Amino acid sequence: MELGELERDILTIVWRLGKVTAEQVREELDRPLKDPTIRTVLRRLEEKGYLSHETENRTFIYRPAESRQRVAGRAVKRIVDWFCDGSVEALLVGMVDSKVLDRDELQRLADRIAAAQKESTSKQHSVKRAGSREAK
Repeated sequence: MELGELERDILTIVWRLGKVTAEQVREELDRPLKDPTIRTVLRRLEEKGYLSHETENRTFIYRPAESRQRVAGRAVKRIVDWFCDGSVEALLVGMVDSKVLDRDELQRLADRIAAAQKESTSKQHSVKRAGSREAK
């Protein structure tokens, strides 16, 4: 779901602080907004699934419903689906071509992917070995 500039600013504050009240958000923002405006945006972010809240002494305490990385991952997936026909490779090539991602960063990503795959394969082998010992 698309987020407006104010929604993004508020969500960034919530991610940074972990949990907040509307008053804390208002104090953290770089613009003078009234409390009802902040509460409306917080409620909208909750309706969109970005935030959740609990109540303490009649005060709403908001916290992220999902991590920043998970939300970013979903946003990138939409971009890949919409603009690159589902091809992550096409996205990465486009990022390199438009100088969003340089070759060094791309190599670091490739190294991290290779390390994650190696770790995943290693874990799978340990599980298989443990399973074969239990079967004996």
